[in-house]
Amino acid sequence: MEFRAEVPQAHLDDLQHRLDAVRWPDQLPDAGWSYGVELGRLQQVVNYWRTSYEWRSLEERLNAHTQNRVEIDGQPVHVIRAGSSGVPLLLLHGWPGAGADYLDVIDALAQDFQLVVPTMPGFGFSGPTTATGWGVERIAKAWIALMEQLGFERYGVHGFDWGARIGPVIARMAPERVIGLHLDGYLAFPRGEELTEDEKRRLGGLERWQSERSGYASIQSTRPQTLSYALNDSPVGQLAWNLEWFDDYGHRVGAISNDRILDSVTLTWLTGTGGSSGRIYREALDSWNASAEYCPVPTGLAVFPGDSTVRRLVEREFDVVHYTEFERGGHFAALEVPELVVEDLQAFFGKL
Repeated sequence: MEFRAEVPQAHLDDLQHRLDAVRWPDQLPDAGWSYGVELGRLQQVVNYWRTSYEWRSLEERLNAHTQNRVEIDGQPVHVIRAGSSGVPLLLLHGWPGAGADYLDVIDALAQDFQLVVPTMPGFGFSGPTTATGWGVERIAKAWIALMEQLGFERYGVHGFDWGARIGPVIARMAPERVIGLHLDGYLAFPRGEELTEDEKRRLGGLERWQSERSGYASIQSTRPQTLSYALNDSPVGQLAWNLEWFDDYGHRVGAISNDRILDSVTLTWLTGTGGSSGRIYREALDSWNASAEYCPVPTGLAVFPGDSTVRRLVEREFDVVHYTEFERGGHFAALEVPELVVEDLQAFFGKL
């Protein structure tokens, strides 16, 4: 079924009212980001949201492309399509976000690829999930079924964040279909190997995540329903919950523009998927402990500052034929440095 992004004005008016009526908490003197999102930074982004951000601009960008809403395994799925020639390429997003995270990448790649950009069940215009079980394997099966429905027998796969967990499962389930697998920020866990100093430094990001940054995942993987009441009732609460990651826990404030941050947060707010998108952490909890059998599909790695990707560890699991380290960018590379993502995708698939 064809789809257009057309949010009723009444929903935008309600959002404006809630932003105007925000009730701010206190903040400890000189706490900065050490207790959570810094109050002044959040107020700055909220003020931009109230006075300058244009949701209709995102709608126009989405509606410039073919969009469909299809049903797969009983769940509606929103899909963006672009390009009419070249290698079919499946682009997989992460949390928080939606397929719309790739709009800058889509615009640049449409001449070279046939792009298929689905939004995960529970996220954005795919709407809340209506059943349990939407973990990594079920989503991977859904994307394989989607590509079959679209008539693509062979295709490439790119993913970051949860997309970098789901993409490898697709490649392992259907290696005869996947031409190449490209991953942004993939993490392979050490298994007792003797690590070099450089490898230890890279894995320092994993230690920081466990000690400082894993609280959001712990909550969403255990009690996501309790959190959902706050996220679904307060747009400022939704923004704060996501801004911590977009601003890299205060270490790279403003690296991603306010407009790109608010595209993501507003889409989540307007679709009421703040709670349901977080459920993937519970549904896919077992996937982190699953043993990964070797995948023969040619694999490319894009590594951005802050990533904990160790090539030697990834090579236990994949046939790594392409590896690029970038000096700028971060976890949300498609939002921050889309030109580098485009460049690396073209280089990797050009080799194949």
